[in-house]
Amino acid sequence: MSAPAITPNKSAAVLIVPALVGCAVSAAIGTYGSLHKPAGFAINLAGFSGPLTVKVWLATVATLLAIVQLVSALIMYGKFPGVKGPSWIGTLHRWSGRVAFLVTVPVAMHCLYALGFQSYSTRVLIHSVLGTMFFGAFTAKMLVLTRKNTPGWALPLFGGLVFTGLAGLFITSSLWFFTTSGFKF
Repeated sequence: MSAPAITPNKSAAVLIVPALVGCAVSAAIGTYGSLHKPAGFAINLAGFSGPLTVKVWLATVATLLAIVQLVSALIMYGKFPGVKGPSWIGTLHRWSGRVAFLVTVPVAMHCLYALGFQSYSTRVLIHSVLGTMFFGAFTAKMLVLTRKNTPGWALPLFGGLVFTGLAGLFITSSLWFFTTSGFKF
């Protein structure tokens, strides 16, 4: 008697293209950040003492919105026993994600244009790697959303990667800034 043939999971195969595109986005951002000569400046907003504080506070807003994303996703997936999500929870989830992403764009542009991919300390290297990975994971997650027949674990996995990346970015930037420089605007 021969062993049964192993067949690939067709539903998992639909994740190959999003994963590859996400990896390509991460590689492109990392390559640009490594090859681009940092300009040393980018953008500033009125009311802030400088570009770094703008970046820190926008990253903090994005992280708070990511927490809204996490909690709303857990409610939508029924992970809070006895909690029935309101009818607007899906809308809250989508819009908090959209706004969180939009808030990260000027932060990423500042990091890439003004600073580039840096490795002069462990914290900065981890931050640079997480920054490139965050946008790759986000791209893959958005592509997974448009695919049919995706496994039930795929969206929480990619969403978790996006959340984890953003949380790591917050820790290595905003939290580090607040603990070393205090709360400044």
